[in-house]
Amino acid sequence: MKYETQKVALPFFMVAMALFALQIVFGILAATVYVLPEFLSEGMPFHIMRMSHTNLLIVWLLIGFMGCTYYLLPEETETELHSPMIAYVQLGIFAFAGAAALIGYQFEIYEGRHYLEQPLWVKVLITVSFLMFLFNTSMTLLKGRKTAISLVLMLGLWLAAIFWLFAFYNPDNLALDKLYWWWIVHIWVEGVWELIMAALLGYLLIKMTGVDREIIEKWLYVIVGLALFSGLLGTGHHYYWIGTPAYWQPIGSIFSTLEVVPFFAMVVFAFYMFWKGNRNHPNKAAMLWTLGSAAMAFFGAGVWGFMHTLHWINYYSHGTQITAAHGHLAFYGAYVMLILGVISYAMPQIRRMQPYNQMLNMWSFWIMTAAMSFMTFTLTFAGVVQTHLQRVLGMNFMQIQDQLDLFYVMRLGAGVVMALGTLLFLYAIFGPKEEQVPATANIDATAD
Repeated sequence: MKYETQKVALPFFMVAMALFALQIVFGILAATVYVLPEFLSEGMPFHIMRMSHTNLLIVWLLIGFMGCTYYLLPEETETELHSPMIAYVQLGIFAFAGAAALIGYQFEIYEGRHYLEQPLWVKVLITVSFLMFLFNTSMTLLKGRKTAISLVLMLGLWLAAIFWLFAFYNPDNLALDKLYWWWIVHIWVEGVWELIMAALLGYLLIKMTGVDREIIEKWLYVIVGLALFSGLLGTGHHYYWIGTPAYWQPIGSIFSTLEVVPFFAMVVFAFYMFWKGNRNHPNKAAMLWTLGSAAMAFFGAGVWGFMHTLHWINYYSHGTQITAAHGHLAFYGAYVMLILGVISYAMPQIRRMQPYNQMLNMWSFWIMTAAMSFMTFTLTFAGVVQTHLQRVLGMNFMQIQDQLDLFYVMRLGAGVVMALGTLLFLYAIFGPKEEQVPATANIDATAD
């Protein structure tokens, strides 16, 4: 580790991983309700479990992005962070706001927009924290070296903050509300977050492959262009059935189909760089998470997204378990795995050791990825059955749920296995270090 202020990332990683574990707990609780409908019906209704599960996902991913940014930015800019104190304060504000929202949900204190249920004052605190983060990182960038990695990363973070402002706009007209609601939810995860993902992926490839920075940066610009070109107008695939003009059907179908391209480019990018690289990097676990993220993002966000994005297919499949299958694998592959990859790469250096507990870390990779893949297939098959029975044969919704019991049991089992893999990862990263000689220097000191 070259710069002392890179240690600022550690509390961000710790908070993010704690919330990640809590997110999985709420996911298992919600999955249990599908199997045992009366489970905790009085103490914690299903909508509270689901709301907590999805909100925790967004909060911990944002904190994870912040931690990754604070770790890589000093190396990319070749200067220390502008203010570690601002970083600690804004983490405290963000964590407090997230905890307050989560506790409030348990007492039915929330607003009605999915993913944006936070009360107004919580949204204000999140905004203040994010602006402090952007000020801190932007000042660091301004006084240091500018690279494609840092510029693309900061572009993605600034755009995420800008589109977040639509969370404060809540029109009375439901169609108009949904139109702008997707400017946050879709453009975040299928647009500007892809810029953040590409920048983090490029950073890891530079550090672990030994390939020239110029080559990786050229690939990065291509991927960013493809992501913005397809992702922005690809928002139209959410406009099919909410009362918007009919021209959104061809626009949504065409551009959301093109959203597969940047994810395919990321797969080719990652695997080609590792094949081209001339260095056998010691952190095998971080390499595994990096390559796995590119591959699973392609399948989850690309292939599973394409499966039901064309409007004549989406007419039947929207709002079914097929959507849940796509959402779970896409988030896991594109963002969860990448943050876990950065943490796997950064933590040995933050703790000033050579890569440790690698076998445990890699086992956690295979357990979590297998569990999420099984869950995705289970939800996909459940969605196909649901689509046929409900949208084609016209069966009653609750009657159909009885036909899906086996799928829901398997989904719950996959969630439990996912939790076991998560515990193994947390132990591998934060648990006791193996007996070894401490690293006296950054193992990537020669990397550019």
